[in-house]
Amino acid sequence: MDQKIELLAPGGDVEAIKAAIIAGADAVYCGLDTFNARNRATNISFDQLVGVIRLAHQYQCEIFLTLNVVILEREFASLAKLLTKLANTTLDGVIVQDIGMFYLLTQHFPTLDIHASTQLTTHNVGQIPFLKKLGASRVNLSRELDLREITAMAAAGKAHDTLTEVFVHGSLCVAFSGLCYSTSASVGNSGNRGRCSQACREEYEPTATGNKFPLNIKDNSAFFDLPALIEAGVHSFKIEGRIKGASYVHTVVDSFRKQIDGFLKTGELLEDGERLYKVFNRDFSNAFLRGDLNQSMFIENPRDNSKYHAVDKSNAISVVQIQEVEQKLNDEKQLINASVDDKIKHLTIGKIPLTLAISGSLDQPLTLTVTTKELSQQQAFVDAKDSEKGLEVKSYALKSQSNLVKSGKLSIDRETLEKRFKSFNNAHFDLIEIITDDFEDGLSIPFKELTVLKNEAAFLLNNSKAVLPEVQLPKLANHPKHTPTGDAKAELSILICDESDVELAKLTSADIYFKLPDAYKRGCTKYVGFLKENPRLIPWFPSVLIGKDYDVAVNILQQVKPQLIVTNNTGIAYEANRLGIQWIAGPFLNTTNSYALLAMQEGFDCKGAFISNEINRQQIRNIARPENFKLFYSIYHPILLMASRQCFFQQSVGCEKPRIDNGCMLSCDKSTSITNLKGVSFAIDKQKAGYPSIYNQDQFLNTEIIEDLSDLFDGFMIDLTNIGSGDKETPDKALLISQFEALLNGNINVPETLNIMVPESTNSQYHNGL
Repeated sequence: MDQKIELLAPGGDVEAIKAAIIAGADAVYCGLDTFNARNRATNISFDQLVGVIRLAHQYQCEIFLTLNVVILEREFASLAKLLTKLANTTLDGVIVQDIGMFYLLTQHFPTLDIHASTQLTTHNVGQIPFLKKLGASRVNLSRELDLREITAMAAAGKAHDTLTEVFVHGSLCVAFSGLCYSTSASVGNSGNRGRCSQACREEYEPTATGNKFPLNIKDNSAFFDLPALIEAGVHSFKIEGRIKGASYVHTVVDSFRKQIDGFLKTGELLEDGERLYKVFNRDFSNAFLRGDLNQSMFIENPRDNSKYHAVDKSNAISVVQIQEVEQKLNDEKQLINASVDDKIKHLTIGKIPLTLAISGSLDQPLTLTVTTKELSQQQAFVDAKDSEKGLEVKSYALKSQSNLVKSGKLSIDRETLEKRFKSFNNAHFDLIEIITDDFEDGLSIPFKELTVLKNEAAFLLNNSKAVLPEVQLPKLANHPKHTPTGDAKAELSILICDESDVELAKLTSADIYFKLPDAYKRGCTKYVGFLKENPRLIPWFPSVLIGKDYDVAVNILQQVKPQLIVTNNTGIAYEANRLGIQWIAGPFLNTTNSYALLAMQEGFDCKGAFISNEINRQQIRNIARPENFKLFYSIYHPILLMASRQCFFQQSVGCEKPRIDNGCMLSCDKSTSITNLKGVSFAIDKQKAGYPSIYNQDQFLNTEIIEDLSDLFDGFMIDLTNIGSGDKETPDKALLISQFEALLNGNINVPETLNIMVPESTNSQYHNGL
């Protein structure tokens, strides 16, 4: 089989990266101590990254850097400095979530290869060309997809010259990645900033079904599904685990390496996968991949399950037997640790030793001799244990254009030379010494020639590539909002999802958004007729539209051809742009900066965007509006904590159905709640044709922003969909509309009334921010 299959491994720290390399990973993804979505990982410094890249390349292994968080406006200057440094390495790719970072990379750092993070929730074929146009060369597909859906996505990737990668092993989030706000809303730790507190692994008060860990699902493993994924056309098999140690990484990578190589050689799976149970796991499931979402995906143990697996496999019953099994497993783990430590202890990420020799005499050019010692790629495979064996010595002699002349006060002394060239002691090189013994005193050449020599040396040491200067980002113009009437007042807009609520339009002149479902019956045309009959409604497309549901949503777009839509799904944004339909980016596209606005406007003719509710007043104020672009903000809505393709009711109140099917999505409209050990309850809500979701007990109600930032926003939205209310009584919708209209018209007494109408509310995100 000629198909290239990449095994992509996690590297949370240097030792784990070494373990991945030596175990046979084709590529490793790792993060620095900033701008990455695994703050709980040890992560590495920039100097270590440079060494890691050099080590990996000696083993024909690539290194990808995770920059997969949303970016705040004030961070772009420091981000540009980092990207400049990265562009001057041989880094193989950056993994990105923020749409604004795509823009920054394509505009200013075109040499850096861009990979779309799993945080972008990529699950339908329209998102592939969207991300390709943004600049992505590959996309990581959502973990919830089944084989049929993955096959369609891989085909779309091939059609748009975009590689696809799929997680094949490791922890699973119960929520759609990038759409989980559970700890952001509750404790201010946003998953979109790498600070997830893992509410899904927490213990809760026992549910009606007796479960204490109702959100905790097993780890993902496609160990025996590799042939099907290869057949599906997937390029990269990605292992999760940047918070795991070296022994875990080596064991998993080595197991997958042997399984992949064995299958490609013989056409059969030769490994039994038992070694995967010797290291941390929560037991394994491939239910998403099989499209068989059932209760067996959940597990009551959120911690290591390896000892329970060993006990079950050995049929140990007595206390003595169980102790013997556990001791044997501990001994095996110690052997694994020792073996991995021994395999990686000789690998080094040390800097390249560098010596500079500066010589010169009267009427002769100044000579700069640059000497490095580096382990050759060939020797890396032969004898990495001997640090002095196989070192490749490279030496370059550079000469000044002018000859040295006698000079008194302006002579070049040794101190001047050392000061001029000491910057070569950096992340790449360990400047051992600057030798000036053969340089005569009292001589000089124009100082600019020293700069020329320094630049020539830097060029040669940078693999004969020009060293890119630091990018200074231009100040973005902040355009005022365009108001034809000259009235700076922000307008009210309303989100509904029940057809009966169309009657509310008679009460107001506000824009009315109609939220379309997440799921549809096959060939559904119901909403085409409904939207045509109600042309005032502005279609609002949800975040997740998978497979046939995306096809139906596209058909609605094509048949209705509305003048304007709001979409939380980039696949719909791509299709709207292709059809010439004006679109606004919804709040779940996680827009937090001006560069994201520019990317959507310039690349896809986006007309406006909802700013993320995760950021605070000052973070919002820092955003610069592009010209002829509208800004919106939701001031009243249920606070979504997470949405899932899995069922939350099986573990909470129980369900007669053993597994989820299409009927569940279309007909189930249950609601319940779960309560954590701190006594805080969360509403579980399932709307017909919607994904199971969990909401905060408080509604989001932010009246402060109207006084603070009305000059910035064109519109403020209120959500009247009843979603997320659970068993709570919902306020009178007509009265809510009238109160919010009065608020926007300057009635200062409205906030007090609204707080009475919505007694359980919060705007803590507006104060906490990211």
